Amino acid sequence: MSEEVLAPLSGKVISIGFEVGAAVEEDNEIMVIEAMKMETPVFAPCSGTISKIEVKEGASVEEDDLLAVID
Repeated sequence: MSEEVLAPLSGKVISIGFEVGAAVEEDNEIMVIEAMKMETPVFAPCSGTISKIEVKEGASVEEDDLLAVID
């Protein structure tokens, strides 16, 4: 079953720590979003393999935008 990773807040993606096909464990930091000069890590909600990354570094995102999918 796939698990969607959603943006916890509006901001700018400043780093992505994994690529499509990478195995992640629950609570791995998969990317970082910056908002108002504060960095907010985005953690994997489950263990699995990243099947999609919907954003690129530097992209602006809104709260609840789809960032990635983990299978």
